[in-house]
Amino acid sequence: MATIDDPQHRIDALINPEAQAREISRFEEEIRQLEAQKLDMDNFRRFRLENGIYGIRGTMDEHMVRVKIRFGLMTADQLDAIADVADQYATPKVAHITTRQAIQMHRLKRPQVPAILKRLTKSGLTTREACGNTVRNVSACPYAGLSAEELFDVVPYADAVSRYFLRHPVCQNLPRKFKIAFEGCPTDHARVGIHDFGAVARIQMVDGKEVRGFKTFVGGGLGTVPFQAHVLEEFTPADKLIPTIEAVIRLFDRFGDRKNKNTARIKFLIKKWGIDEFRKQFEDERNATIMTRPGSLEWDMPVYEQAAPPKPKSIPSALPVQTEHFQRWKDTNVLKQKQAGYFSVQVRCLLGDITVPQMHGVAKIARAYSGGHLRTVISQNLLIPWVPEAALQAVYNELAQLNLAQSDAGSVADVTRCPGADTCQIAITRSRGLAQAVGDIFTNGGAPFVTDPVLKNLTIKISGCPNSCGQHHIADLGFHGASSELNGHMVPHYQVLVGGRTAEGVAQFGYRLGMIPAKRVSEAIKKLLDLYKTEKQGTEQFRAWVERLGVERLKKEMDPFRVLPAFSEKPELYEDLGATGVFKLEVGKGECAA
Repeated sequence: MATIDDPQHRIDALINPEAQAREISRFEEEIRQLEAQKLDMDNFRRFRLENGIYGIRGTMDEHMVRVKIRFGLMTADQLDAIADVADQYATPKVAHITTRQAIQMHRLKRPQVPAILKRLTKSGLTTREACGNTVRNVSACPYAGLSAEELFDVVPYADAVSRYFLRHPVCQNLPRKFKIAFEGCPTDHARVGIHDFGAVARIQMVDGKEVRGFKTFVGGGLGTVPFQAHVLEEFTPADKLIPTIEAVIRLFDRFGDRKNKNTARIKFLIKKWGIDEFRKQFEDERNATIMTRPGSLEWDMPVYEQAAPPKPKSIPSALPVQTEHFQRWKDTNVLKQKQAGYFSVQVRCLLGDITVPQMHGVAKIARAYSGGHLRTVISQNLLIPWVPEAALQAVYNELAQLNLAQSDAGSVADVTRCPGADTCQIAITRSRGLAQAVGDIFTNGGAPFVTDPVLKNLTIKISGCPNSCGQHHIADLGFHGASSELNGHMVPHYQVLVGGRTAEGVAQFGYRLGMIPAKRVSEAIKKLLDLYKTEKQGTEQFRAWVERLGVERLKKEMDPFRVLPAFSEKPELYEDLGATGVFKLEVGKGECAA
């Protein structure tokens, strides 16, 4: 019996090699036809998006490649493959971890794409349906199978769903994208409430026996108009999970808005019908789906044995004396697993980026100490599971040599951001620049913000436009790019949102405080953090504090940061963070809804 955590099993079972080969061959032919001016660019766009290849801002022949890391699990060999691609083809030679556990690389030339896909396929990775109007990368709790608080490991179920819908005819041309998330813990690590379909582990007694299943949710989503997901069923047995999702997708495919991409997500269909009518239509659709294929083997959930803990190759016997920083790193970045003697190490990838040498280095560490197991985390970090306690010091030392031993993973200093206007066609601002400036708050005299128990668990999330790829709607402090005229000049701004959060099946979106010039956002953040620290009552959570003080009071606190001196006095304040020169509002045609 296979184990879901067995790297070779994942490489063998993940991809249909014949289908991959056909798609790569077609990619080569489409590029030839395009360059010979025998293929329409719009037709090529749809094909490449279905295969995980986006356009890049300001170019016609450069692309972003998005690699699906299904439910966040990957191997050291696969990370090496991504590093090889980034090293040979990407500019800069960096990979970016997304908020849905995928990995992206930027500015790869169109003629190079088939070779890139071949290299990724060889390691068992795919870009198929990482973009486009399809079922996107299935995400899951990064601690699945590891956390002591989980009800059961959701990875086998996420695996079955991911493989079932990959290349499935029902989801090749949906009205818009469709996102699925799994959670096994009472803590909402996977942010289920903001997904088109979410599944949270449940166990129910049926005829005296424990039956695994899920509390299922439908219709969540962020974007310019965020929606919280609705409960679809309190308990969906595991053996009905795939036909349940298929029925939801079939309704979406049939009734979703194909005329207006701005209202094409399933959340708008549910808003139009109401959740009660949607549930009724769903039950009829699922019954019809099951009747057409009663007892379908395709719907069976695979059974996997618990993988045996990997054995480290060796642990250095003579290690340096533990430092104060090592202890802080251990306190903030290391999670005790439910398996006795094993720990998961979260590797902070600043700004969500990781360089080629760092990728190869982390892969080497994973081979040495965790059997080659790795995971991506929606906070844009990496996770090394299955590290024996005796190896933690060695792992820290080797991460430090890679400049990857930063502590405070998951803290207020661990900022989430989208790629922004550096590469995205519809971004307004360079969110990377703001994320870097915000990070500087916590390294240049801002350490008390990180160590203060009142502040350290707050979240900061940044998007370069209102579409919320950086998930700004669900952050304690969220920011999205905008622009406005000040003193006769167009100035990059950020809209400020406060008090966003998620819990199981809950998505509460931040309250808007208005726009602030990009160069003054860091000052505004310091003000908000100081204000919360001094005016909170007892253990009052951030959203409750926001609601008690009131939005109008907080807007007034932000007013001093909305102004700039005359352009002639401080022209640099009129620039975007991460850029120099005059700011220009240049927004292209987006491909998220192409």
